[in-house]
Amino acid sequence: MQQRASIARALAVEPDLLLMDEPFGALDEIVRDHLNQQLLELWSKTNKTVIFVTHSIPEAVFLSTRIVVMSPRPGRIHDVIKSTLPHTRNLDIRETPEFLKIAHRVREGLRAGHSYED
Repeated sequence: MQQRASIARALAVEPDLLLMDEPFGALDEIVRDHLNQQLLELWSKTNKTVIFVTHSIPEAVFLSTRIVVMSPRPGRIHDVIKSTLPHTRNLDIRETPEFLKIAHRVREGLRAGHSYED
């Protein structure tokens, strides 16, 4: 409920841009999925630009029309992926070949941008 209230407060001032930095990170999977669906519905109604920061690949692919994959320290843009998924989505889309293809590209970009050798 706190996340919904925070989103409502942010939208009350009618911003052109909504910045959401890990808003659902502390939530369990079921609540997170529900809020992801509600956010997509809200986006389709308001047509606001939303910058959504997440470390969850499925969440990034599900919510995005464009995914920016960044490398760590220093943060640099490693890849920009334009989603080919339809704007109207439900959670079942996460099992489609197109969703998995985009998620794979995000994962590969993250791996390429990280160096685990010290």
